[in-house]
Amino acid sequence: MNTVFHKANSRGHANHGWLNSFHTFSFANYYNPDRIHFGNLRVLNDDEVAPGMGFGTHPHDNMEIISIPLEGDLEHKDSMGNTTVIREGDVQVMSAGTGILHSEYNKNKDKPVKFLQIWLIPNVRNVEPRYDQITLNEKEANNQFLQILSPNKNDDGVWIYQNAWFYISNITSGNELTYSLKDASKNGVYLFVLKGNLNIEGIELNLRDGLGITETSSFNIKANSNAKILLMEVPLD
Repeated sequence: MNTVFHKANSRGHANHGWLNSFHTFSFANYYNPDRIHFGNLRVLNDDEVAPGMGFGTHPHDNMEIISIPLEGDLEHKDSMGNTTVIREGDVQVMSAGTGILHSEYNKNKDKPVKFLQIWLIPNVRNVEPRYDQITLNEKEANNQFLQILSPNKNDDGVWIYQNAWFYISNITSGNELTYSLKDASKNGVYLFVLKGNLNIEGIELNLRDGLGITETSSFNIKANSNAKILLMEVPLD
């Protein structure tokens, strides 16, 4: 098993006042030649948007964009006619394809909104843009892997144009889970800590640490405290 360990305090950081953002991979004005991507995982931004503020209308194309709210309410509008609000426990996906315009704002005037913005490079270009969102039953993530994304539109969670699978798990202190890759010959796993601390094959991870895992078919995750993780299995080529 090979690993790449990204400590939380080693991420890129940009504070624009209205937006406080941490970048696991190179993004905007943060550039690190050793952190361009992990396989097809291109962007993992940990964003906090001030009350009433947000991202004005801007374009995207040929990218799979996943938003996972962690706290607060995020309002979304796009050129496909969608106007929605996503909250903690929701997962949103856009296939930008031939091109979309969208905006994202903190719906609340009295508290920040925190969310993960994740981009994956698609395996099909110039598709018709599409949008979807779901609400999770997080009890199903207690001490097991709850699938929130896959390449199969008939499977659990949202789907994207890429052979990737995302899971969340809430692991109680002292419990241990084993993750087996869907396609160990082509994929790796990037794991991101949303709460608590844990141990993966002897590596200690804390809040907002990230660990890329390759060249293995499975690995063990043990919670040293009550912990929550986002696990992303993605193609490496």
